[in-house]
Amino acid sequence: MNKASLSGLRVFTCGHSFHVWVADLLVELAQAAGIAGHVKVGTSSLGGSRAIQHWDVPEEQNEVKKALRAGTVDVLTLSTMTFPDIGIRHFAELAAACNPKARVIVQELWLPEDRFPFDAVNRVRASVDEFNGATLESLRKPHEDYFDLMETYARGLNADLGRPVVWVQPDAQATMALRAHILAGTAPGLAKQSDLFSDPWGHPKPPLKMLAAYCHFSVIYRRSPIGLPMPLLLADNPAWNADLNGLLQRLAWEAVSQHPMSGVRVAL
Repeated sequence: MNKASLSGLRVFTCGHSFHVWVADLLVELAQAAGIAGHVKVGTSSLGGSRAIQHWDVPEEQNEVKKALRAGTVDVLTLSTMTFPDIGIRHFAELAAACNPKARVIVQELWLPEDRFPFDAVNRVRASVDEFNGATLESLRKPHEDYFDLMETYARGLNADLGRPVVWVQPDAQATMALRAHILAGTAPGLAKQSDLFSDPWGHPKPPLKMLAAYCHFSVIYRRSPIGLPMPLLLADNPAWNADLNGLLQRLAWEAVSQHPMSGVRVAL
């Protein structure tokens, strides 16, 4: 796609604390990319939520349903912890009915506590340092099971809708690639895997937030974030320099452009 031809999109964000902060970062990235007209329509934030919980917000308080019905949403981003649920279907059906060009983008997030299935009630980690014991091999199987479940659900939903409405944003794949760089000692400013996380559950620190934001930007606008300037979120820490920012951008674009359900088709 010609970068000069890009117009801003109207984006509503629904999710939890692994996701909703991306709405403000997308505003900054769109501006940095020279994309005029990007609109943060709104956010729906519920801790540890599934998509159905956002759907079930009472009608008079449900801002995302109001926006979808008004046809003022081009992109709806959703995130669930961590199984797909009927809320994704409800939102996709409503978005498709109210805007024929609407897309629903579902975040494939890095797995909390590195495990799948994840059980928020029965936690297994007491320290963020436990992320440092993970190997690429130990991460592979739970993530593959998670990816298969999410993508099978999305494909089936699109088949039912008769066209591709639901797309996948591969945060987890990009995060695993970044962790591989950390383990290899090739991630500037990141000495260990726990440098990405703020707690034993896996809430993100700024570098991981920016990696996710670059993935979202890439899926939403179907263009590379490579070359965008240093974001404000990384500017306060001198260890998070331009080399790290460039790595985050490259890993995000590689994950998105290689994923069969991101909507991006390029030859790397």
